[in-house]
Amino acid sequence: MKRPSQADVARLAGVSRVTVSYVVNNQTDGWIHISEETRQRVQDAIAKLGYVPDASARALRSGSTKTIGLIIPDIHNPHFWQVADGVEQEADAAGYHILLSSIPPENKFAEDIFKSLSNRRIDGLVMIPSFIYQSDEAQKTLAHLLERRFPIVGMMAERGDMFRNIDRVISDYRDITVDAMTHLLSLGHQRIGFIFGIAVPNLGTDRLFAYQDSLRAAGLPVDPGLVVECGPTIEDSYQAALQLLELPSRPTALLAINDLLAVGALRAIKDLGLDVPRDVSLFGYDDMPMSKYLVPRLSTASKDGEKMGREAVRLLLARLQDPDRPPQQVKLPARLILRESTGPAPF
Repeated sequence: MKRPSQADVARLAGVSRVTVSYVVNNQTDGWIHISEETRQRVQDAIAKLGYVPDASARALRSGSTKTIGLIIPDIHNPHFWQVADGVEQEADAAGYHILLSSIPPENKFAEDIFKSLSNRRIDGLVMIPSFIYQSDEAQKTLAHLLERRFPIVGMMAERGDMFRNIDRVISDYRDITVDAMTHLLSLGHQRIGFIFGIAVPNLGTDRLFAYQDSLRAAGLPVDPGLVVECGPTIEDSYQAALQLLELPSRPTALLAINDLLAVGALRAIKDLGLDVPRDVSLFGYDDMPMSKYLVPRLSTASKDGEKMGREAVRLLLARLQDPDRPPQQVKLPARLILRESTGPAPF
């Protein structure tokens, strides 16, 4: 069935196509005078025919697509869905739609996906740019976008020079890891394992370095055997936890680099017949929604992914309104959430 056009609406309403265009694009105020009776006839014809304006044509005329691109690194991690939820809520409130893409940092096609998205007709881009570090081509695409003054907002832990010319929402886990380690040390834990589940090098170092620094500050050795680097999946963390817990002198507490990996560690602890937190304490990061429903409820830390997403969109909208303003930075502190999975070290 042929899609109704503005010409069809004009014929039914008995007006010119230009008049229909003015009504559709809300240009009936000011110097363009269209009577209320004519406007209503056009609206009635639109409703009767089921006419829907062509979004791409309107975007070409206005220069705005009312669409924001969003890049997250892992479609399987609930934390990033919290970020996406915040982005979508804030964008929707401002009348924008979201075009979502997931670009894992280890994806060999990351630069192609990034380039393809950046070539789409979108008004701006919000991204967690972990994939940028691994790809020279992606870095070149980013540089090209910045040369065009394309609006970009990054959500990141890094403060590096690569992103100094874009608006940023910065939140990391360094300080809160020190707090978590202080908590565990106060409970008598001295052998604390670290499940360093990352997709590519250099991610998650805010937690790793703070873990190591906290041990040194407490006068404890930094045992490389207590740090297991693994992949980013639940199965990876399950195997990493088994490796740590089968050591001759096993750790009495485990830090997993995020809550998703803490789920794998929890299963490994249970499968070895151990109890959380009586035998092993467990701590994660991100406070994903299911964390407070696990058995036991998971002690964790939160960056508040939804708020990160909201703040990123606010920065982007402000950039669209004022392209010439200096790059802005919003810093969001993380918070410690202590639940049932951490307790005194066994003696």
